[in-house]
Amino acid sequence: MAEVLDKQPPRVDISKSSSNVPTDGYDKKCIFCRIVNNEMGTELLHCDEEISCFRDIKPGAPHHYLVVPTKHVGNCKSLTKEHVPLVKRMVDKGKEILEKNNITDLSDVRFGFHWPPFCSVTHLHLHVLAPASQMGFMSRLFYRLNSYWFITADQLIELLNSKGETN
Repeated sequence: MAEVLDKQPPRVDISKSSSNVPTDGYDKKCIFCRIVNNEMGTELLHCDEEISCFRDIKPGAPHHYLVVPTKHVGNCKSLTKEHVPLVKRMVDKGKEILEKNNITDLSDVRFGFHWPPFCSVTHLHLHVLAPASQMGFMSRLFYRLNSYWFITADQLIELLNSKGETN
């Protein structure tokens, strides 16, 4: 269905009152949009025009960060092949944040996304958890590899690349 929507011409909302996501990429109802716009008092570990990063409020590991597009982007199911570079940059930023926090063993890190409908916020967000070996029982369940509700960044990139051209 997303492919059908992608083929329709973009709708321009000049009033900005009837659209949840204005053309500037900000959704006032989205908690992550509000966080990256400094409306929530959350410490931003990184913020630029494309990507922002902050700590998860319910950490599943000693280091648990969320890397999000600064402008509102929907969840994993709304992505196309054209989003692969963004996802890769999100992973790179997650690695950079880990390195700044002295996490250098990237073999003990989990990078991934909750798969809809198992995500509580529809704004695309990458979970960066380290060390994965120190995750508790519930976190191992919530961020479990090869599950119906969690997909690694590599799996998402592979899935998006397999979609082919979206023209």
